[in-house]
Amino acid sequence: MTVLHRGAPPLPPSVSPDRPRVTELRLSAFGRHRGLTFSLGPFTVLTGPSGSGKTSALRALEALAGLAGGASLADVFPDPRRYVPERARPDAQHRRGFHLGCTVEGPAGPVRLDLAVQAEPELRVVGERLTGPGITYLETALRDPGRRHVQAAWHTAGSVPVTRAPLPDDLLGTALLPLRVAGRTEGQRQVLAAAEQVVVGLRSVFACDPDPARMRAPVRTHTDRLFTGCENLASVLRRTRAECGTRHSLLVAAARAGLAGPVADVLAERTPTGAVRAVVDRGDGPRTPVERLADGELRYLALALVLLTGPRVLEVDTAAEVPEAYQNLTVLADGLDRGLDPAQSTELVALASRMCARGHIRLVATVGEDGPAVRAAREHGATVVDLET
Repeated sequence: MTVLHRGAPPLPPSVSPDRPRVTELRLSAFGRHRGLTFSLGPFTVLTGPSGSGKTSALRALEALAGLAGGASLADVFPDPRRYVPERARPDAQHRRGFHLGCTVEGPAGPVRLDLAVQAEPELRVVGERLTGPGITYLETALRDPGRRHVQAAWHTAGSVPVTRAPLPDDLLGTALLPLRVAGRTEGQRQVLAAAEQVVVGLRSVFACDPDPARMRAPVRTHTDRLFTGCENLASVLRRTRAECGTRHSLLVAAARAGLAGPVADVLAERTPTGAVRAVVDRGDGPRTPVERLADGELRYLALALVLLTGPRVLEVDTAAEVPEAYQNLTVLADGLDRGLDPAQSTELVALASRMCARGHIRLVATVGEDGPAVRAAREHGATVVDLET
């Protein structure tokens, strides 16, 4: 593998137990996608021309993650009609919807989650299946449209092979199973293991889209978990520089490779009002406030920081009941190369490849068609999915 940053200290080896991880996304009827299934590796790049559905595919994975964390359908799909396939015809009851799913691999083997959502005339789950090879752990169906629940059946393998009960029609049934299944029989324990694997694999997702316009202003120091738009970059820089010198040195090396001019350090300094602002130390005089950097430089710096941090620094919903060593942080980056020049795109992809190979994070990113980011991703062995082919 290419040596990324000369002079940067090596990271210690990553401990990678058999952590649950999302390895496949299925969009059988979602937005413009019909029958689309693709694998997700440690580093996955979605590419294709404008309108090919890169962003909606990323949005589907983000929505599944939110549902696994206990969010309602309305929370994750505030405008559900946009995901109904354009040519989908309503049935006799004027109902239309969409279908999506994923596979999560881990100690319980490959577990499939498939979800059918009704978007019109009202938003609700109409069907959910949680399955493994040769076994159905959970199956739900909408039996009575006049009631706000689905009828669920889950594997028991005891004196009664299947347990049936109603579940809410606006939540993911898989995420509710730990509250409903006692775990007394071997079958129930299998169900719990499968459900926990899916929930843990989908949680800890950080959707990142740095917004340079919001990153230029000083911020208060108490916001030390990085937001999706990276507007509190300065406060997080102040924290990470103090907590981990090795990772900060890697960030400085990345900044040196991607920012114009010399870079001796990247840090946060206090303003007269008590806030902090991010600055670049040029090593030869006055420091450069980040508000003077170009938009592409700001996006590059923020994305490099994301790749070099973790769930305790990013604003993510981790599974608090599961040790961090058994969780995977998944970063979703829509437009990884947006606003970046070819050298920055190539350098950022190389950094992403290095961090994903260590097991530090998993990254699913969208990039422009046939650009330097795609070529670099292929060179570094990333999973590249062309949504136009």
